[in-house]
Amino acid sequence: MIDPLVYAEFAAGYDRVEELDAALPETTFRRAALPYAAGFLAAQAFTAYRRRGGELRSPPPDFYIGAHAAVAGLTLITRDARRYRTYFRRWGW
Repeated sequence: MIDPLVYAEFAAGYDRVEELDAALPETTFRRAALPYAAGFLAAQAFTAYRRRGGELRSPPPDFYIGAHAAVAGLTLITRDARRYRTYFRRWGW
């Protein structure tokens, strides 16, 4: 499953939407909107990040992606597992 944020991250590597859609076919990657519950959870994780001294002013895409996976009960494939474990541990990671 991918949401618009994951789609956007992949899009940076393509010049045409048709090429991107061919690389991420809907028959393989179900498309889903970001649930409001994921937005709330992303904000909670971002608040924890700020309390730990984080300097960003708004939640980065990874917070929304992690929150979406958490509220949907999905396994997340990532190269940065530490960040997700740090901010989403209490939700099962």
